[in-house]
Amino acid sequence: HTGDVGKFDTDGYLYIVDRKKDMVVSGGFNVFTAEVEAAVTEIAAVREACVFGIPHEKWGEQVHAVVVAEGITEAEVIAYTKERLGGVKAPKSVTFVDSIPRTAAGKMDKKALRAPYWGNSDRMVN
Repeated sequence: HTGDVGKFDTDGYLYIVDRKKDMVVSGGFNVFTAEVEAAVTEIAAVREACVFGIPHEKWGEQVHAVVVAEGITEAEVIAYTKERLGGVKAPKSVTFVDSIPRTAAGKMDKKALRAPYWGNSDRMVN
């Protein structure tokens, strides 16, 4: 049980899509954060993006992006990803930062980025 989520192609090869703990469940839809991060970083003005779920009263979670970029607005990031991936997968909100925090292993520290949104909620994902 690795915690990885994958899919098989038509030839039977398995491809890892994302980590289960990073998946956002919004209104009953599963959103893979790696897919959204890839779409956001297609935007020329974006240097880096970290995507995760934040609490939403009606949907359980909503897709949120933390972005390192210059010369682009929240509305432009949302519009591009909505056109590219559809409304369910597009971030509903974007925070711009100078840099994304890293773990000791050099990976994006999603847990640290999620913490201010979830506080003491029992719904927080590790």
